[in-house]
Amino acid sequence: MIRENKLYDELSIGDTESVKRVCTANDLYVFAHASGNLNPLHIPDDDDHDDHEAVAPSMWVGALISSVLGNVLPGPGTLYRSQSLRFLDRAHVATSLRSPLKTSSRTPVVVMETVVTGRGGETVAEGIAEVLAPERKVRVDMEELPEIVLQRHQHFDHYIHSCEGLEPLVTAVVAPEEKESLGGALLAARHSLIRPILIGSEPLIRQAAHDAGEDIGMYEIIDIPDHVAAAGRAVELVHEGYAGAIMKGHLHTSDLLHEVLKSKGGLRTSRRMSHAFVMDVPGLDHPLIISDAAINITPDLATKVDITQSAIDVALALGIQKPKVGVLSAVETVNPQIPSTLDAAALSKMSDRGQIKGGVVDGPLAMDNAMDAEAATTKGVTGLVAGHAEVLIVPNLEAGNMLAKQLAFVSGAEAAGIALGASVPIILTSRADGEKGRLASCAIAVLYRFWQENGVPVGSRLAEAAE
Repeated sequence: MIRENKLYDELSIGDTESVKRVCTANDLYVFAHASGNLNPLHIPDDDDHDDHEAVAPSMWVGALISSVLGNVLPGPGTLYRSQSLRFLDRAHVATSLRSPLKTSSRTPVVVMETVVTGRGGETVAEGIAEVLAPERKVRVDMEELPEIVLQRHQHFDHYIHSCEGLEPLVTAVVAPEEKESLGGALLAARHSLIRPILIGSEPLIRQAAHDAGEDIGMYEIIDIPDHVAAAGRAVELVHEGYAGAIMKGHLHTSDLLHEVLKSKGGLRTSRRMSHAFVMDVPGLDHPLIISDAAINITPDLATKVDITQSAIDVALALGIQKPKVGVLSAVETVNPQIPSTLDAAALSKMSDRGQIKGGVVDGPLAMDNAMDAEAATTKGVTGLVAGHAEVLIVPNLEAGNMLAKQLAFVSGAEAAGIALGASVPIILTSRADGEKGRLASCAIAVLYRFWQENGVPVGSRLAEAAE
């Protein structure tokens, strides 16, 4: 929006302008960073479910007056001399505010009556501003500001909160023999997400607990030093009905999956095993599921069908209704020389025919027109998925792994995820995962297992109970 200021001689007594603004949680986070005011009364807490309502700092409310002065009246080039303020009420997240001001006199400085009102017309703040009017005429594009992306991970917070009230998922943790892998399991246990059974070398597990300063006296330990044998015991616990999930500790993924995928005595199902990353990307208003970036190196079409169906199932378990699935390639048109575009087109048609169920699948899509509606419009790509993908199916492991790690290490996303296609969820955490990612992986396993057993996401069952 182009704004033109008013010089001193253009101002008249009684000139009035105002702006409107809705207070958001992001506003309060940004103000806390900019001001250094970390008063918990002013900071929204995604983990606080006791009706905590953050109060907008009074100086943030006062800053709305500054936005009228600097943007509208007199406009760009205005400088403050003084501002008196009296605060009569409080604003909170979602409060709609209006900031009118009126020129009351012109001396060497311009004096303005200032007020901030709420949606109902109540006065939140009032005072008098003295400003120096702009010295030269300018027209400014008021939208040319760098974008601010806050590294909040509210989707993961929601998943962890959704598990409250559920029984902890009994989880066989294989080889938690160093402090990171043991610590992740114990962290999830403290949040009542899982009840771990620790399987591995007991001396190493106890040493890891000592190194981490953890007390593991209340947890069951099964002493099996050999990693493959420990993984085999975890699989047996599932068959015995004692464990509902398996969690990878300090062992090679191949050693764990060797036992899981055994044709006799393993946990195979009719579906090819795959992995789904669930990404909580700052600035994205929905979680992003990426598959497969960890197990299948160069999947053929039949494998991609299973990968796609499993990714949709995870999305459904997380409460995403009719998930939008974008099948990625380098381009958004079918090109016989790019095999991934042929697979994408086939997956899209198989979804249309009901061979892939529960979601809307479209492809091929390039990354830009899968995620950005403007890019999709510019390229003439239409459909329910274009620009709004919630699930991304990658052409191969290399592409998926690079995409997930770019989001995690460059874009500030948190990554969680589980291996799918076995009879129970397999939690594959990494030593590079942060605490929130480890917790979220366990929470996703809990929600997925609930969905497997009940056929509906936790949110649906809670809504039914409330009714």
